[in-house]
This record gives sequence, structure tokens and C-alpha cells, in this order.
Amino acid sequence: MASKASIAGHPIHPMLVSIPIGLFVFSLVADLAVRAGFGDAWSTVALYCMGGGIVGALLAAPFGLIDLLSMSDERVKKIGIAHMVINLVIVALYVCNFLLRWPSGTSEGTPFLLSVLAVLLLLASGWLGGHMVFVHGAAVSAPGERPIAERRRARIPVRNDRRTMPPGSPLGQY
Repeated sequence: MASKASIAGHPIHPMLVSIPIGLFVFSLVADLAVRAGFGDAWSTVALYCMGGGIVGALLAAPFGLIDLLSMSDERVKKIGIAHMVINLVIVALYVCNFLLRWPSGTSEGTPFLLSVLAVLLLLASGWLGGHMVFVHGAAVSAPGERPIAERRRARIPVRNDRRTMPPGSPLGQY
């Protein structure tokens, strides 16, 4: 069940999701730093992390949707839909959180609770995503299946002089 949205045989969605995950989690870490008394600058850090996380999530979402629409197994597709819905809720929570903080930059009260709730949902969504990949093999090439890039390379003949280059020779300098 290889990913339809991939670069050189590597699925794009898993590459991109690390950006919003890291930024969303670090926004909570910054909120905790404010609560621990490390200074008000951390509330600005949390705000910028949320903004970057929202942008990163919106960049990763279309590739996840492409993978979801290409799934044929109904069980995996149901898990994928739950994963997608939770992620949409997370992004909505962070958009609300960002808008609540924007004029004042404060992280007290509701914004902090939204961050905690969103990170807990992020854990659940990540578990579902991992379950699809590691248990059901979603977006994973079948054993022995050659990645698309490797199949393309196999069709292009290689000149004999490139086949006989001594090891360690830079390309184009032999």
C-alpha cells in the first residue's frame, strides 16, 4: 500500500508532520515556562510556535488526504478518517488559541487549557497514524517492491564509461 504522494519512494505526509507536531508541543513547553516564571518572552515564543504549527499542519494535510483517498482497505480507511478528524480539531483548537492570544499575547486561562487539550489530542492522533503505518502498513512499500524512483532509474541505460569509473572518482571528472 505505497503512498501515492511521495518523493523518490518516500511518503511526503510523514516527512511534513514533524514540523507542526514539534511546534505545537514546543508551544506548550513555552506556556509551561511562562507558568514557571521564566519570563513573558516565552508567551511570544508560544504564539509564534502556534502560528508556524498551523501553517505546517496546513502544508501536511493535503498529502495525508491523498494517502487517505488512495487507501483500499476499509478498516485502515476508518482509522485514517478518525486520524484526519482529530487533526482538524487540533488545528481548529490552535487557530482559536492563536486568535485568543494575538492581541495581548497572554497564555493564562483558556489559551493554556486549549494547548493542553490539543497536545493530548495530538498524542491520540499520532498513535492512530502510527497504528496505520506499523500495524496495517499504510504508505509502506511491499517487501521486494522497488520504489518508483528506482524503477525509473532501471529503465534509463547507463553509459559504459560511468559503469567502469574507479571507486571514489567524482562524477564528470573521469
